[in-house]
Amino acid sequence: MRIGIITDSIDGKGGGIGVYVYNLIKNLNIIDKENKYYLIHYMRTDLDIYKSNKEIVIHRPKIPLKSAIWRYGILPRKLRNQGIDLIHDPYEIGPLSFDIPFKKIITIHDVTPLLFPKLYGLIGIMLHKILYKKTVRNVDKIITCSTFSKKDIIKYLKVSQEKIKVIYNAADEKFKPLKQKEIIEVRQKYNLGAQFILYVGLLHPRKNIPSLIKAYHKLKKEGMGNKLVIAGKRSGKYKEIFKTVERLNLQKNVIFTGYVPDEDLPALYNAADLFVYPSLYEGFGLPPLEAMACGTPVITSNTSSLPEVVGNAGIMIDPYDVDGLAKAMYKVLRNDRLRDDMIKKGLKRAKMFSWEKAAKETLDVYEEICSH
Repeated sequence: MRIGIITDSIDGKGGGIGVYVYNLIKNLNIIDKENKYYLIHYMRTDLDIYKSNKEIVIHRPKIPLKSAIWRYGILPRKLRNQGIDLIHDPYEIGPLSFDIPFKKIITIHDVTPLLFPKLYGLIGIMLHKILYKKTVRNVDKIITCSTFSKKDIIKYLKVSQEKIKVIYNAADEKFKPLKQKEIIEVRQKYNLGAQFILYVGLLHPRKNIPSLIKAYHKLKKEGMGNKLVIAGKRSGKYKEIFKTVERLNLQKNVIFTGYVPDEDLPALYNAADLFVYPSLYEGFGLPPLEAMACGTPVITSNTSSLPEVVGNAGIMIDPYDVDGLAKAMYKVLRNDRLRDDMIKKGLKRAKMFSWEKAAKETLDVYEEICSH
């Protein structure tokens, strides 16, 4: 088979989707020596995953809305001439929304644009309204990352369950307990202090960070000296996060690191006393899994896919219950026996998820679709 994978999410540092694409291709390279892979993107790169694959660079135009024009205008036309048997787009709308003469697979990570339209830009909302249902009808198979997301896709996009395959994401193998030397270096680099509570992810309204800050404020009133570290880049309507810090006079206690490079993340998780992720909605939720793989206790929401990922290894809270979140944080930080138990369970839980397994199951989908 000649398999094309659209990899623009890596070119653009596409957050969770970029992590998904990188690890999928990396592990397909390891397990599959028979098929040819064509990685389709818009810039030349020295990433190791490109070196053992055929690289198709279809350049983006240097004009406004260049990402949208590249995905929805240039790619559908250019892909016709690449001689590929199957195309996999790790994003839910794009060139596969159009009639192109080969097998088509998309990954839908979640349906947030349908559930939280006010949190997305006008162009993104319009594209999803126009193309979402057309795309799911047009493709041969849909991959998603949790049973929860599968149910949402069936519910909101009216897709038959037979058309959807659940393949779980995983924490990269670099997320593991580290030696003190590596942890100290990152602690000093970001000036984090001795003890801190950690959040990693986008600074986006859906992530519910103001509730975390309010819960942290209650914790401070109980005499806890831990800092709160919020790591991630700004996205969407994020200003309420900083307003909450100022309103509660926590400027000296809350550290915003901004975007943290992948190479620093394992040590950052390792350095934290506790990882808290009170997101309102996740199709999968990689950060809690990465934290558990590093041996850090996790508190997360009891909503969407997060219980499916964390299982009994973490503490689940109602993300709207600030008092409940504060009490859970206090309990974990004060109870060494509970912390040790959560660390052991978290390490065990994280090992249940594997990118190699995800790649094998994805390859099975490719073979199934191309055999029909």
